[in-house]
Amino acid sequence: MTKPVYKRILLKLSGEALMGKQSFGIDADVVKFIAHEIKEVFDLGIEIGVVIGGGNIFRGLSASAQGFDRVLADQMGMLATVINSLAIQNYLERLEIPTRILSAIHMEAIAEPFIRRRAIRHLEKGRVVIFAAGTGSPYFSTDTAAALRAIEIQADAILKGTKVDGVYSADPHKDPTAVRYSTIHYLEVVRRRLQVMDITAVTLCMENNLPIIVFNMTQPGNFRKIILGEEIGTKVIGDHHEK
Repeated sequence: MTKPVYKRILLKLSGEALMGKQSFGIDADVVKFIAHEIKEVFDLGIEIGVVIGGGNIFRGLSASAQGFDRVLADQMGMLATVINSLAIQNYLERLEIPTRILSAIHMEAIAEPFIRRRAIRHLEKGRVVIFAAGTGSPYFSTDTAAALRAIEIQADAILKGTKVDGVYSADPHKDPTAVRYSTIHYLEVVRRRLQVMDITAVTLCMENNLPIIVFNMTQPGNFRKIILGEEIGTKVIGDHHEK
């Protein structure tokens, strides 16, 4: 049997991933699918952290452009990530997967406050840990929150689940000549401004030598295949990782 190549990972999902074909909100069928994908990896004995964006409900940066105060808009976006976290938790626990939501904003009635050692202990005890409310500070995206939490829990990699099968030289929907990379260096991502994660998140990963794997989460089984070492998607790495 193929053995997992990672022990502890952080899965990053966008809020838009939960919309399905809707224009807003949460598609229960999509959340159910994601929960089953996570279960396949959980059953391998992998320690899993999850960070979910809130763009399906409220996006702070867009709201700021429409006249909202940026700090308040970002705080509203953080609360949207909590709603998404609760949705994922609900479907994971229906599959009898123990979970904990750790929030960067204190809201003890529905989530534990984020404490690094507590998060690591939950992971060691076999619980899926969902990190909600971003970093707890405005001006930082959930991409940056994912990088920060992954570093704090000493994850082996960030797996960013998207609707495309990796990182391309250009938008493959607009440019038929766009080329998909199997591996690419952090600095190339920053220099070319490729749509992987925001620059702050990529820089954090580069400084801590944390690989980012961008893959198509909508394809059943992809998440598990990556954990088992199959070369799926694009790996963003530095000089200290084999390509």
